[in-house]
Amino acid sequence: MTALPRIPLAGVIGSPIAQSKSPQLHRHWLKTYNISGHYIPMDISTENLENVLRTLPKMGFVGVNITAPHKEKVMEIADLVTDRATLIGAANTLIFRKDGKIHADNTDGYGFIENLKAGAPHWDPRSGPAAVLGAGGAARAVISSLIEAGVPEIMLSNRTRVRADKLKQDFGSRIRVYEWVQAGNMIDDAALLVNTTSLGMIGKSELRVPLDGLRSSTIVTDLVYAPLKTRLLATAEEYGCVTVDGLGMLLHQAVPAFERWFGHRPDVDRATRAAALR
Repeated sequence: MTALPRIPLAGVIGSPIAQSKSPQLHRHWLKTYNISGHYIPMDISTENLENVLRTLPKMGFVGVNITAPHKEKVMEIADLVTDRATLIGAANTLIFRKDGKIHADNTDGYGFIENLKAGAPHWDPRSGPAAVLGAGGAARAVISSLIEAGVPEIMLSNRTRVRADKLKQDFGSRIRVYEWVQAGNMIDDAALLVNTTSLGMIGKSELRVPLDGLRSSTIVTDLVYAPLKTRLLATAEEYGCVTVDGLGMLLHQAVPAFERWFGHRPDVDRATRAAALR
């Protein structure tokens, strides 16, 4: 009797995890492409993380996404880490290899650039500096991808200056740091404005950076996607700017992982966005 193939399992690990949109996104793709597989949200504490990650492959898991607060911790647990995950200092995607090794990658920067290309197809990385608000893990992914894309200069501002200085130290001379009270001044010269902070998110304070330096040629993107149209994006639209919401980054960063786990490269289309917003 021929043994049936194992059904591939994947999931997302964080704590808390109920807010994650990844399960409905991956389940939409599994159903769309008629793939026999499952994607499961798992609320795992830091102290149990390594034990769980070592056990999952034995249960048929082919990989998992990692979200807060574990993106840095998994770097210590993984057996192999990609160069981009090392540069960013965090991983959001794990692949469980057949040889038993855990392979860590970070697809956030890839997702950011793909979302930008989709929402602002005329964006030319060499057209001018990018102004980046925030200096957390998301900012690291954004900055590394902008440098790789060929952006000539990145103007960076964060509420805590020392964190921005650390990014300059890590990423080099293309970074210019501004005090948070002068963040509005960066916008005057920016071809691209990126908010990587949680300011403007539902339940958080509003982003209060002055936006009067915006020009209609400035492309504005916000990594916040709840609400989908933040006050930053609404104001940018009033200035005639091309705006790109944050949901697409979540969708595009999931593409490489789904392909590695389930063997099919999914499309990011209207139905995908609708599934993530359900």
